[in-house]
Amino acid sequence: MTESIFPNLRMRRLRQSAFIRDLVQEQRLHSSDLIWPIFVCEGENITEDVASMPDVKRYSIDRIVELARTATDLNIPAIALFPKTPEKLKNAAGSEALNDQNLVCQAVRAVKAACPELGIVCDVALDPYTDHGHDGLLDEQGKIVNDGTVDKLVQQARILAAAGCDIIAPSDMMDGRVGAIRSMLEKDGYTDIIILSYAAKYASAFYGPFRDAVGAGRKLGGDGKKTYQMNPSNSDEALREVALDIAEGADMVMVKPGIAYLDIIRRVSDTFSVPCIAYQVSGEYAMIQAAVQAGWLDKQTVVFESMMAFKRAGARGILTYFAPYIADCLNQK
Repeated sequence: MTESIFPNLRMRRLRQSAFIRDLVQEQRLHSSDLIWPIFVCEGENITEDVASMPDVKRYSIDRIVELARTATDLNIPAIALFPKTPEKLKNAAGSEALNDQNLVCQAVRAVKAACPELGIVCDVALDPYTDHGHDGLLDEQGKIVNDGTVDKLVQQARILAAAGCDIIAPSDMMDGRVGAIRSMLEKDGYTDIIILSYAAKYASAFYGPFRDAVGAGRKLGGDGKKTYQMNPSNSDEALREVALDIAEGADMVMVKPGIAYLDIIRRVSDTFSVPCIAYQVSGEYAMIQAAVQAGWLDKQTVVFESMMAFKRAGARGILTYFAPYIADCLNQK
């Protein structure tokens, strides 16, 4: 068939110059596609390096407000806040998660006061607050207690909503938590708050640097989080998880990690009409940065190529630690 069409059809005609490549480009990246994950720490005027994530830092709340203004200037529509809870405030029950004066709640109020139009995403999970690093409560045998954990997550979501969070993001992978949180939000009058469910969150090795950044996950035990996060071998199961969370009231769903799970993003995007969000997680970020720092990859080219992979797979939005870098590059264009 190709022989009969050539030379009347030459595919390279539409690649021969910059203007025609731009004209026929199928996917485009905008700063409005980005959500910027930021780590919050105690103190004032504090900036701490995250050793396993080059150029990523933890910031005290006063510095978070400065970053929020930067996000607004760069036309990044939303930030996601993750706390590094001091060890002295951690316990087996994750009680600090229910403190309406904890780091995240304080940061949300400060950012909303300074940048009221900036969207704020807050995780709902206990792992930054438990001394064992799990996303839920443990029974006497060390097993995750699903329903008791969901009760705690509902309380955590309530205080985040009261603080001014725009998007509640349950990342724990407990069964039934989306429905319970949605029911509470409706009952308490938070009818406009969005739920972004970590619907297909895999038990991945790519989370290591994130756990360093928030100081979680050092005592997880032999199974780690495999009893509640998904098996990386499974694809059909992701569709079941997404369908359940949508039925329970999720407005958006997330696939996590990102690059290693593009097939899942594609399947979810093709199957469901709700927006699918991708998370380019800490390990994926760290690998790119390590290769860039070694001189093996060109940063701008590879970062933008990774973003196009998400867009091509069907992601409507992308959480990425490269967000300010990408937005700055786009603004310079």
